[in-house]
Amino acid sequence: MKKKNSIELMGVWRRLGTKAEVLYSTTFSSSWSTPLGLSRPLSSAASGNGQAEIMSGKPIAKDIRSRVAAEICRMKAATGRLPGLAVVLVGNRKDSHTYVHLKLKACNQVGIVTSIVQLPQDCTEARLIDVVSSFNRNPSVHGITVQLPLPQHLDEEKIINFVSPEKDVDGFHPLNMGNLAMRGREPLFIPCAPKACIELLLRYGVEIIGKNAVVIGRSKIVGLSTSLLLQRHHATVSTLHSFTKNPEELTRRADVVISDVGTPNLVHWDWLKPGAVVVDMGTNPVKDPSSRHGFRITGDVCYSEAIKVVSAITPVPGGVGPVVISMLLSNTLDSAKRATGLT
Repeated sequence: MKKKNSIELMGVWRRLGTKAEVLYSTTFSSSWSTPLGLSRPLSSAASGNGQAEIMSGKPIAKDIRSRVAAEICRMKAATGRLPGLAVVLVGNRKDSHTYVHLKLKACNQVGIVTSIVQLPQDCTEARLIDVVSSFNRNPSVHGITVQLPLPQHLDEEKIINFVSPEKDVDGFHPLNMGNLAMRGREPLFIPCAPKACIELLLRYGVEIIGKNAVVIGRSKIVGLSTSLLLQRHHATVSTLHSFTKNPEELTRRADVVISDVGTPNLVHWDWLKPGAVVVDMGTNPVKDPSSRHGFRITGDVCYSEAIKVVSAITPVPGGVGPVVISMLLSNTLDSAKRATGLT
């Protein structure tokens, strides 16, 4: 997106009049840890021509997985080892089982060795901590993911704290979250969903530096860390939540709107600034008798309305979702490379 007086990421340059100033190296060492340094624009999303671009995550996910697989082959040839991911699943939630299946399938496709422990719904906290601790001690395991949400009798925060920060490929440990929030420090891992969101924006050439961004939702898993990542990319960020007054007025001033609140069709066309870029991270099941499963997945944003107003938008499903699991693969590979000394 080479415009006068604009900033382009992945170039990376800033043009002021006739003078070009380098802002970052292409590795984004102080601002962004891309999977294998792969980020490159697919196109210019913010065209503002009245025809919204659909920002599909599928080609991004495919590219990341292909390159992760190639890097794993290189790792095996150099060290004789493969990355290992441990998955801990508690209870019988269908959505959790489905998501774990997708994780395991993706790992198998790229060559990551998986270990899964499935515990009953009434599992004790002590038993769950023992499982996590055993994976912490296992040198063949480079990443640990505890599938959330956990049953209500289990303290999620306490369990996450027991995951070794060096194997916290979900990026939820307080040390990783704290380093993400602190200027001048780098987390070992960035949470997968926010990382996928920013990667998608960068790949589609969306300008972030100096832009007004609104994040709807402040969960630690998505909203909070997405806000922190946007700040690292020098956006001016507003985080909206259930106590925010007149949220539609704030979103109407935003150049970039990111939503993850779990409320279908919360954001209508009149919440959005013409030409804005929308990343919809909501995944909400809505009853649909015409569907084979009796429901369909929709986002937080009313897609049919927003597409007539914005310059670019992610579909649901098929937007951020495919990239999220690819980021888990990338984080696991990064952990294995650190453990084996591979550069």
